[in-house]
Amino acid sequence: QVQLVESGGDLVQAGGSLRLSCAASESIFSGNAMDWYRRAPGKQREWIATISSDGTTYYADSVKGRFTISRDNAKNMVYLQMNSLKLEDTAVYYCHSHVKLRDYWGQGTQVTVSS
Repeated sequence: QVQLVESGGDLVQAGGSLRLSCAASESIFSGNAMDWYRRAPGKQREWIATISSDGTTYYADSVKGRFTISRDNAKNMVYLQMNSLKLEDTAVYYCHSHVKLRDYWGQGTQVTVSS
């Protein structure tokens, strides 16, 4: 089954850390770039990070220096380490990949940052 499954979302205090995980099926993961997006309440979906198949990483300015995307090619897993969390990081976080002209999305995981 072709799928992406996120986990790790939680309620965390501002300044805290959280690590999100995304389990991907082999057909999506192998040899492809993987991304994290988020959708905050009342806002459009926002791209936040990408990791290419060779491990090159890219970040949105809003998370650069605070978030780290990584991948484990042996486990077909993608991670998002989030540090120094801010109230404005509250959102549903989605794992994504664009493979052979198709977009694949996970169901999302909720991250709530409290003051």
